[in-house]
Amino acid sequence: MQIFKEIEPLRAHLQHKKRAGFSVGLVPTMGALHEGHLALIRASKTATGVTVCSLFVNPTQFNNQTDLEKYPRTIEKDIALLESADCDVLFAPETPTMYERPSVIKFDFGQLDKVLEGKFRPGHFSGVATVVSKLFNIVEPDEAFFGQKDYQQFQVIAKLVDELKFNLKLTGIPIVREATGLAMSSRNLRLSEDQKNKAVILHESLSDARAQLLAGKPWADIQADTINKLNKTAGLRIEYFELAHRDDLTMTTDVDLKKAVILIACFVGEVRLIDNMFV
Repeated sequence: MQIFKEIEPLRAHLQHKKRAGFSVGLVPTMGALHEGHLALIRASKTATGVTVCSLFVNPTQFNNQTDLEKYPRTIEKDIALLESADCDVLFAPETPTMYERPSVIKFDFGQLDKVLEGKFRPGHFSGVATVVSKLFNIVEPDEAFFGQKDYQQFQVIAKLVDELKFNLKLTGIPIVREATGLAMSSRNLRLSEDQKNKAVILHESLSDARAQLLAGKPWADIQADTINKLNKTAGLRIEYFELAHRDDLTMTTDVDLKKAVILIACFVGEVRLIDNMFV
């Protein structure tokens, strides 16, 4: 695996590969890699000739400075995992490389970035769109791979690709879960064993809600019961538990269940976790 920290050497390397006939896949990450990330790497390896993993903790998508400071950073372990997955290229820039000066560009995705994560993390998706746009322009991938766990992020990036006409294919990969059902996340590294056991309730809540919806129970009753249960669980603080349309994340109880997704955000201790499930 070749490792690049600067933009121009990476571009030169990838242009050489493209001239040789190789397609390029991009897996953008913020590091602290786990099996979910490796599933993206494997998907890219299958679909493209050269797989690039970017590793950059993007400051503009954090609206909480403490969260940015505490975000797990495990670069040596990450490199070992990527090498074991036969990743071709790692792009691991420093912040000044990606942001030579404070960014002033702001993205607005209409209602899509005002609900759910956008409501509780204002400015988050503008920061995501900024760094993803930079990565798309630097790497110029033929295909980019993202995980379903950050489902709203995937929809925002799909809108970004469509609006700005990026010449690439966007591919979503299903959530990878631990044996308990807990969605794999870099933030799980910050959980104690007791907290990880408690966090399983997120997946359980989604699964139970899906079963009840399919059995015909009204969403309002499911939502109220689930929030009440979570609020009574020590060490948890629920932010949202919503039913939405998969395509535009419009929250409505009238959505066709074949096109519905249930989404949850919950603090376990001081660690904020998200998860979702298609109905």
